[in-house]
Amino acid sequence: MSKASDLFVAALEAEGVEYVFGIPGEENLDLLESLRDSKIELVLTRHEQAAGFMAATYGRLTGKAGVCLSTLGPGATNLVTAAAYAQLGAMPMLMITGQKPIRTSKQGHFQIVDVVDTLRPLTKYTRQLVSADSIPGRVREAVRRAEQERPGATHLELPQDIAGDDTDARLIPRSLSRRPLAEHKAIAAAAQAIAGAKHPLLMLGAGANRKTTAKMLCTFVEKLKIPFFSTQMGKGVLDETGPLWLGNAALSDHDFVHRAIDAADCIINIGHDVIEKPPFFMREGRRTVIHVNYDGAEVDPVYFPQIEVVGDIANAVWQLAEALEPQPHWDFAFFERVRAAMLEHLGDRAGDDRFPMASERIVADVATALGPEDIVCLDNGLYKIWFARNFRCRRPNTLLLDNALATMGAGLPSAIAARIVHPDRKVVAVCGDGGFMMNSQELETAVRLGIDLTVLVLRDDAYGMIKWKQKHENYPNFGMDLGNPDFVKYAEAYGARGHRPGSAGEFLPLLRTALATPGIDLIDVPLDYGDDDRILNRDIPRLSAAVR
Repeated sequence: MSKASDLFVAALEAEGVEYVFGIPGEENLDLLESLRDSKIELVLTRHEQAAGFMAATYGRLTGKAGVCLSTLGPGATNLVTAAAYAQLGAMPMLMITGQKPIRTSKQGHFQIVDVVDTLRPLTKYTRQLVSADSIPGRVREAVRRAEQERPGATHLELPQDIAGDDTDARLIPRSLSRRPLAEHKAIAAAAQAIAGAKHPLLMLGAGANRKTTAKMLCTFVEKLKIPFFSTQMGKGVLDETGPLWLGNAALSDHDFVHRAIDAADCIINIGHDVIEKPPFFMREGRRTVIHVNYDGAEVDPVYFPQIEVVGDIANAVWQLAEALEPQPHWDFAFFERVRAAMLEHLGDRAGDDRFPMASERIVADVATALGPEDIVCLDNGLYKIWFARNFRCRRPNTLLLDNALATMGAGLPSAIAARIVHPDRKVVAVCGDGGFMMNSQELETAVRLGIDLTVLVLRDDAYGMIKWKQKHENYPNFGMDLGNPDFVKYAEAYGARGHRPGSAGEFLPLLRTALATPGIDLIDVPLDYGDDDRILNRDIPRLSAAVR
């Protein structure tokens, strides 16, 4: 016989769980005691939402389900945004929540919320455990569903009385599972369309940023020399400093990359997910779009591919590479002119000395300070567009941004998880002042864990993206300006180091010093969005349209 909570933790250990992020409550005390004697490390956070963001990021980086823990009621409802973050972003995550005893309770309905039904629309699988004997099967299924393509969020509720029960149940081992391979007729149809095109173009989406796809795609482009671009969450699958990169679809239309998209007569779409806002590349009658993904295309008015290659992406890319040879009629001359114009524009404000700083200067300095394996974790704000466009990744998952739920508040927790997963890499969290303050309390978590992390707070003293949008829509400035603490003193109050550059020229040396010094460094960076509306909505469309 074993205690149910001990069996639950043993089931997590059997799944390879290394960390549990969260805040236990009194309903979790049996589970907490079982964790105390486990090799699993409890990472105590200051808010359940942050714990969920950490677990989701762990899943994103490892492919294994990240695990987070909360009590019942308000602790569980604080995981809702994190559940949506993992589910929309295809990040494997298991949430564990407590509950009052389900057989007898002396507290009526105090703190009781139907968490299972609350999380049902936001998860792949959610169950209340009503018997200790069901624990092995439920844990195995929750982890399996979380990690199975398309990955996402799962949830188990462990009531207090069930956790304390005894059981003879035994663990269910992980099964050997291989993803189905794409059917050969689909490969042949796709290869024929690519070979017959004059201007084929490769598009990399979020699904290409998982598993072993990057290696196979590298082989594909080295052999065929087909130019490529990516969506925001597809960044880094292929080296963006190479000669075939045509940019990132950070904007929906009218950027340089969209000139290449408009000229393409065949787009090979690797791993795109309609959760992520797509570039406008569906033009009926003008090109063939080939969908290569683990699942069939989810068709809607902005996405209706003509050919679908469904199966393991890496294997499908390998099969296509084997079936194709470079074609003498392929013509990439216009793509090369687009690339030259794009690169010229990307460097246009990289040395801008204005202060408060321009977004492009910040991106350029961060890129200069970091190595190819180092990781940048973005919160959400207008600066995300500039990092997606201008930050040229060399490796997969080195620019972690959220273009699915696009929630604020995830940047700092995500960076903490990235540093836990990759303690040998430099990690920088980039947050606007609005997003940073939504989970800034996790500075204490980072200090307590003793990790090495640099946090950039891009401060414009406003909810800047909405303020920018107000201006673009010709509305008067209203309701978006903020009051902020002294971020230097704020960092120091948590035991971190705080810094504030006095000019644009001081920022890069300060960043390099922070990266080279162990511990937590926060840099308060004054930011100027003043020219962004003109550049994004007038200059870029005008300059890209001039490419001939």
